Amino acid sequence: MRIRATVAALSGTLALSALVVPAAQAADGPSSAPRLAAKASQGANVGDTKITKVSVNGGKDVVVGTTNKVKFSVAVTATDPEGIAAGSAFLYHGGSIDTADGVLTPDDFDGKCKVVNATTSTCTVTVVADPKVDLYNDLAGSGWKVYAAAGANDGDSAEGESYKSDANVQRYARLTTNASPEPIKKGKTLTVTGALTRANWDTSKYAGYTKQSVKLQYKKKGAASYSTLKTITSDTKGNLKTTVKASADGYFRYVFAGTSTTPAVTSTSDFVDVN
Repeated sequence: MRIRATVAALSGTLALSALVVPAAQAADGPSSAPRLAAKASQGANVGDTKITKVSVNGGKDVVVGTTNKVKFSVAVTATDPEGIAAGSAFLYHGGSIDTADGVLTPDDFDGKCKVVNATTSTCTVTVVADPKVDLYNDLAGSGWKVYAAAGANDGDSAEGESYKSDANVQRYARLTTNASPEPIKKGKTLTVTGALTRANWDTSKYAGYTKQSVKLQYKKKGAASYSTLKTITSDTKGNLKTTVKASADGYFRYVFAGTSTTPAVTSTSDFVDVN
């Protein structure tokens, strides 16, 4: 309930920030600002303003570890015959504002607007994700939406709460590879171990990512690219282990393709001397 109340309050704050008539227009219509504020609080659009596009982090996933705050942009493109004066946005998690269970807010609700043409502008805010304050494990993935608002030069406005984010919010991942013994004689069995771990936002530590498919790849010394030798599954602690026959000097690495909650990651390669 606390998060839902916070999200509802933020939507009102954003609407007031983005939709109140600019100061330059106040002289032409002093009664417009109260009217817009009232309309905004009811979730209504006013006039010809339309939000045509909302983009989170340029469409790239937002990846957050255990300690560092991550900043990313949310861009709101809007159009009005008289041009756009302001725009803003924030992210919430859940089916709707009324059922939100998470929220990510800008450090400044006043978006910086860039004119595209006489009728259209793109207004951008910088949103902050703090893994110690804003996130817990169940919020990872694609369940984020954007509440966006825009105000025009003539006092018209638009807002909406159901813009689907084009980026997932993900738990940062780590992947390691170690091939042994080395050096090794040609034809002998080489054991390749590793671990797939990811950020646990509930504990602020890294923990094994279990039961995930990971590819073991090899590149012969002097070759231009890697080839996949086999695909194995991480165990209940995220550990990886398999064996291969040593054939020639070369590099081994593990590669994880990623999921909606966790980004793709490739380990540092481990060189093996075969003699």
